[in-house]
Amino acid sequence: MHPNLRVEFKKEGTGSPLFYLIKMISEQLIEGLVKEKIADTNLFLVDLSVRPGNKIMILIDAVNGLTVDDCVKVSRHVEFSLDREAEDFELQVSSPGADAAFKVLDQYKKYEGRNVEVILTDGKVITGKLLGSNEEQFEIEALISAKGANKKLKKTELQIFKYNQVKQTKATISFK
Repeated sequence: MHPNLRVEFKKEGTGSPLFYLIKMISEQLIEGLVKEKIADTNLFLVDLSVRPGNKIMILIDAVNGLTVDDCVKVSRHVEFSLDREAEDFELQVSSPGADAAFKVLDQYKKYEGRNVEVILTDGKVITGKLLGSNEEQFEIEALISAKGANKKLKKTELQIFKYNQVKQTKATISFK
């Protein structure tokens, strides 16, 4: 059996002991190939999945902005490292998108100094400038509405969040 394939057995039907063999490319293999290609670059892996039928989806990003050429290089590296003769696959490499929720610390690092929207686990929404992040927490300069002198005022307040307090964080897009 080819070393790039993982074997899974699944039972077909309810009354029959018939089994069939499904060959799937492992996520660990794909992750290793992607990390091999992006080592010593400003690129980072955001997410990857291998779905039934060997549909491989890779999301990458870059500290200084991702280009189509970056996606092509990663795609070609993965594609040429796999053997289509052993198992066919579908491959897609792209960015997570400007409005996607952050999944990895590198995304927090990338957006430091920019505005983000944080949705807490209790549903509260906070917006502000992402000031810093590490493995345990991140901090933002939050915009807070305050009332005073018969008009609404906006003030800022430093807020620190542990990741387990947060349902979702994503960049806010401004067209000003």
